[in-house]
Amino acid sequence: MTQEELYQKRMELYQFIEKVTHIPWNYIAAVDQYERNIRYVRNDLPKPTGLTGIYFPPEKWSGALNPNQEDTNPMSIQFFGGMGRDGDGDGKAEPTNDVDVLYSFATYLLDYGTDHDSLKIGLWDYYKKDKAILLITSYAKLYGHFQTVNLDERHFPLPLRANYSYRNTWGDARGWGGRRIHEGTDIFAGYGVNVYSTCYGIVEMKGWNKYGGWRIGIRDVNNTYHYFAHLNGFANDLNLGDIVKPGQLIGSVGASGYGPPGTSGKFPPHLHYGMYKYNGRTEWSFDPFPHLKKWERETRNKK
Repeated sequence: MTQEELYQKRMELYQFIEKVTHIPWNYIAAVDQYERNIRYVRNDLPKPTGLTGIYFPPEKWSGALNPNQEDTNPMSIQFFGGMGRDGDGDGKAEPTNDVDVLYSFATYLLDYGTDHDSLKIGLWDYYKKDKAILLITSYAKLYGHFQTVNLDERHFPLPLRANYSYRNTWGDARGWGGRRIHEGTDIFAGYGVNVYSTCYGIVEMKGWNKYGGWRIGIRDVNNTYHYFAHLNGFANDLNLGDIVKPGQLIGSVGASGYGPPGTSGKFPPHLHYGMYKYNGRTEWSFDPFPHLKKWERETRNKK
């Protein structure tokens, strides 16, 4: 199955669940993607094997007091307070059945309502983590805006015609502000060179940081936080919460940072580009250099 076919099958599932529960498909897709993302980066959770990413531990699916933790009888599962439901009408509620899994979560949300605020309350009661709610609602916003779950396109962050250079600097030692490692790749270029979004995402952070200067943080649906730092300035129409797409102008190269707001010129102008993952508990950086090389080739081929 190609990636495009996989996305199409997921989309059909989400739209089917919307039809039978009236929970908007983009929220079902967002929960599914959030859970898939977490499972891929956590070693204590089973990796996804089907179309869906949502995982119910046996005690949640069958009910904590259910003597049969592998129960697939919808009636007894419901009696013991389990979340498992029969979504495809075959008389069984199976945690390995994609339709049953999505239908079960949608049925849970349906007790709260189908509008945005009600769904947020339902998600909070389930996850009890502000970060989880932020990510899921961001994913839902992106899916709803673009009306697709295929948001994998990427773009190199600088114009290919610009005079720029970079090498792998992730993990290098940094001294300003205390001993720490370099959590990104520095792309050296002249003041004012355009900086583009590398992905489809939501502007989650914008403003000043004493280390990064004028910086922007963008979250995509694949559990990656894209960090652009030492900027000279921002695109005029860019605000917190905005939706961006690959290749969209978000700012320009500068040398800001290492001090209070407005500090600049303590190092040559460059874009510090970082990438971070979240595992449901904490966030950590990983090496963006190979991704930048790949996106540079892809952006050149598209041109």
